[in-house]
Amino acid sequence: MQTYNNQAKQSPAGPGKNPYADHRAGRKKVLSAAVVLLGLLCGCKSERENGAMVNSYYLSPTKDLRRLGRVALAELENRTAVYPQFPPEMTDALFLAVQKEQLFGLTMIHRDDKDWQTLPENLNSVETLRQLAKTRETLHCNALLMGTVTQYKPYPHLVVGLRLQLLDLTDGQLVWGLEQVWDSADQNIQKRISAYAKGQVRSGAEPIREELVAVSTLSFAKFVAYEAARTLEREKGR
Repeated sequence: MQTYNNQAKQSPAGPGKNPYADHRAGRKKVLSAAVVLLGLLCGCKSERENGAMVNSYYLSPTKDLRRLGRVALAELENRTAVYPQFPPEMTDALFLAVQKEQLFGLTMIHRDDKDWQTLPENLNSVETLRQLAKTRETLHCNALLMGTVTQYKPYPHLVVGLRLQLLDLTDGQLVWGLEQVWDSADQNIQKRISAYAKGQVRSGAEPIREELVAVSTLSFAKFVAYEAARTLEREKGR
């Protein structure tokens, strides 16, 4: 306090003027600016968390997806025990969504393709690296995108669960992984569907009705694929 008093005595303030007035005014301006900035940052964070796949995916901090070159997408496995037609439909939707990200070349491996037998069966086995090397040579690709439909319920409301992983076939490392369940009855998912539909309109794509996404299997699969593919792109500034 003594320091401030000494500074006040040396202040050029005129008669009747509070020597702390300018100091308090300056502090108010700084605090006001900080509050506004904090509000903007919090707002951006909330919006991102409401519309993103927070804590549901992994993206390697050391791997550049644009350097992978060519990636093979294996038709998704079905762990639902029913609805065998859905995994191929979900795979097709994922194929198109990942392609739109334009991060790497993409090719599809269907279950009836002769190259399906070269895909690794047990990623935790000792023979995994040898198997991955053989897969890379056979498929002429540097990475493998594979996964499983863990859940699918068409009624009373649409539910889709996915587990996906992108493996670098050169060293067996996980480049990207995702595990998530999308429930059309969830309010957060409904908000994301709304943002997705509006985004399609802004991008010049064919307009999508929000109501249709929540009730149509194919439309919902495209929405799920869109959200999954978006996590492949690292946020700018990170």
